[in-house]
Amino acid sequence: MQLPHFQRYMLTGLLTLFPLWLTWIVFEFVLRQLGKLSAPWVDAILRRGAEAVPFLGVLFDLEWLRFALAVLVTLAGIYLLGALANRVIGRRLLGAVDRLIERIPLVQSIYGGTKKLLAVLQTRPEGTQRVVLIDFPHRDMKAIGFVTRTVRDADSGREIAMVYVPTTPNPTSGYLEVVPVERLTPTDWTVDQAMALIISGGAVAPDSVRFDRPRQ
Repeated sequence: MQLPHFQRYMLTGLLTLFPLWLTWIVFEFVLRQLGKLSAPWVDAILRRGAEAVPFLGVLFDLEWLRFALAVLVTLAGIYLLGALANRVIGRRLLGAVDRLIERIPLVQSIYGGTKKLLAVLQTRPEGTQRVVLIDFPHRDMKAIGFVTRTVRDADSGREIAMVYVPTTPNPTSGYLEVVPVERLTPTDWTVDQAMALIISGGAVAPDSVRFDRPRQ
């Protein structure tokens, strides 16, 4: 096989494998985190079952089975929690949990901030688009950001936007940029479209993007 063909086929193979590999890495991470939530309960149930029925001791040694059961139990718990949260009694219980967490200083900051961020991203802001482009790290480059809130400058009354700029491919980490509203470049993207663009590293970008701000 000629070297140019080998290089081309290797590159094609890597480009074909990379999306599958990245998807598996994210999927495996999520599954393992879900499994950790219910693993102690599943282990306790299997251990009790093995004590009652010795044959079940073989199942306790199967790590993949324990992992699968833990994931299923966690998913079932999340589903039940969502169903409960949609009912009056569930909302009351969640309200009681929120009030309890508010009394814990450090935990309240993390829990409250995350909850507010998720709530903000689910609603459209007034006066500006949710998904914008900002000049970052300098004016000849753009970064995708989510407007979480707009405030007023204490001296001039100028409208200022709080913009969360997520990183690629992990959007859960990022930067908070304070940007004048007139310096934002609006987009017509939804939050889902922007997230897909960020996670894919730009691979699913639209055919055209407005880079410059519209003239006032």
